[in-house]
Order: sequence, then structure tokens, then C-alpha cells
Amino acid sequence: MENIRVGISIGDINGIGPEVIIKALSHDNLLKNITPVIYGSSKIISYYKNIIKADKFSYVNISSPERAELSKVNIINCWEDSVIVNPGRQELNGGKYAYIALDRATTDLVENKIDALVTAPINKKTMQMAGFPHPGHTEYVTEKSGKNTSLMLMVSESMRLGLVTAHMPLSQVTEAISQKLIEEKILQLHETCKGDFGISKPTIAVLGMNPHAGDEGLLGSEENSIINPVIINLKKSGYFVYGPFAADGFFGSGQYRKFDAILSMYHDQGLVGFKALSFGQGINYTAGLPVIRTSPDHGTGYEIAGKNLADSSSFVNAILLAVDIARYRKEFRALEANALKKQQKQTEEEENK
Repeated sequence: MENIRVGISIGDINGIGPEVIIKALSHDNLLKNITPVIYGSSKIISYYKNIIKADKFSYVNISSPERAELSKVNIINCWEDSVIVNPGRQELNGGKYAYIALDRATTDLVENKIDALVTAPINKKTMQMAGFPHPGHTEYVTEKSGKNTSLMLMVSESMRLGLVTAHMPLSQVTEAISQKLIEEKILQLHETCKGDFGISKPTIAVLGMNPHAGDEGLLGSEENSIINPVIINLKKSGYFVYGPFAADGFFGSGQYRKFDAILSMYHDQGLVGFKALSFGQGINYTAGLPVIRTSPDHGTGYEIAGKNLADSSSFVNAILLAVDIARYRKEFRALEANALKKQQKQTEEEENK
């Protein structure tokens, strides 16, 4: 089995990111077929290793991902500064060094020096203090990969949930929603189900925007005027798209289990249901890009940082999903290349007859 090189950005150094990284990579089985490359600082990792008493955790320092040692934990030191760590504190240093590590890791990702990137949590406030120009990881990785749009996709064992609008104030959502945008996100969701998860004919549920999905226009018109026309047109084109569904009943009744993927109109509409059902196990995947980026479904966890209380389950899942998608994409490209060669050979044989 091919070894996958997974980059890991350290995240906010005052949050639980370094702790969950160490705990996740302390699983011996996890290192059998992957080569993790941490972008951050060996001093920071050593600091948290001592706090959580991870005696069996070891690593090697490298200068670039090309020098990564197979099946070992590798660290690229992204800065030389002597940094004071203050677990649980929301301060400039947390954002500054998270930004430096993320920039280095994402640059290597888009240059194909690593196969995938798993990002430890950042704090939006401290990132803004450090001059970070985006609402979050999703928008940053999208821009760095040369794309104008991507799909924020939450993944768990029981659910794949995409968002039409992501990190946006609720007051701006209504104006942002359009038939064009909804269709774009449905098609992105369809393609990632096929290209990243191997689902040949994905079924997609689309949530409404208003309470009770508008209640036939009594509680809002967006379902009838914007969402439903898109669903009808895509069905005519052969897509298995259904809805719009009322979000509360959709999650509460377990209806979400009947579909390969779900599309939510805005952040909290989908994320409340997702995290209520999957918190601590879920993964955030930036779909629709030529590169692979995942992250755990939790934040910086300042309230428990430095106390050896953080659960690494979601981070482990984020690594495993990144590896699975990287392998699937490589296998898919190989199959496509073989099919193309076969077709070219048949064409040449027919021309020579």
C-alpha cells in the first residue's frame, strides 16, 4: 500500500491543537501507512509532550517534506523565535504562529510536496489580530489553491453535510442565497461524492431555508422561488436531488440516514444537527478543490488547553479521511490513465486496419 504524506498545521499554540496532534500520532497503527509532517515548532510540541506525559511520542526534525522519514513523525520548524506558550489564552502569538505554520503547509500542499493537509484548530479573533485575511481555513485554502469557490463539507460515519453559505453572518444569508449558488453547491456535492467517496449515483437531500421549509409560503418564499426550481431542473437532468426538507424534522426523525449527502442553506442550520449527532467524531473537509484539506470538528478548546483533557478522536478521523481521499484520488487517476491508454490503443488499431 502506498505511503501517504500528510501535512499537519499546528494551529493555535495556546489551544488544544498541539495536544490532539501528539495524542493522535501516538497511535502506532496510524503510522504504518502514512508519513506525518507537522508544520510548527518542535519546541512547542515538546512543551505539550511534557505536559501530557506522552513519553512514547517521538519525532525527527526535517527541513522540507521531501526529507520526511517514512512512518515516523516529522516536524518542520516554521520559525526560530523563542515563543512563550500560554495555554488557554486568546492572544496575538496564538494567531501569529498558527498563520505562519498554515501558510508554509498550504504552500507545500498546492505544490504537491504533501498529499493532504490536516489543520489543527485556529481562533478567528487571534488570526485577525495577526493579519489573517480570511474568515477561516476553508476560504484561505480555497484561495491558495487557485479557486474561487469550494464546499465546506462535514463528514461523520452517518452523514455528509455541505453548506451553501458557511462563515457568514445570518443577516447576510438571505441576500447571498440564489438559484445559481445552490445549483453550484449541489453539483460540487455530487462530484465530491463521486470523486472522493466513490458513490456512483449519490442521493442528495436539500434543506429549506425557513421554519418548516416555508410551510407552503406562509413562513417564507425562498423554498418556492429559489430552492425548488433548482431541484426540479437538476432532477430533469438526471440527478438524484430531493427536498426542500424542514431541517428540524429532517434531523430529529433520522431522515438524514436515507441520503448519501445533505445540503444546508447556512452554517448553524446544518452544523447544529451535525454536531449534536457527531460531535467529537466529525470531520470538516474542504471539498471541490484539487487539493485535500481536512480538520477536526472542534475549536481551540481554550478552557481545557494544557490540562491533558482533549480528546483526539476527531483529529484521528480527520487524518484517516484525508488519507482515504488521497488514496482514492490516486487510484481513480490511475484507472482513468489506463482507460485513456486503452482507448488510444484501440483508436490506433482501427486506423491501421
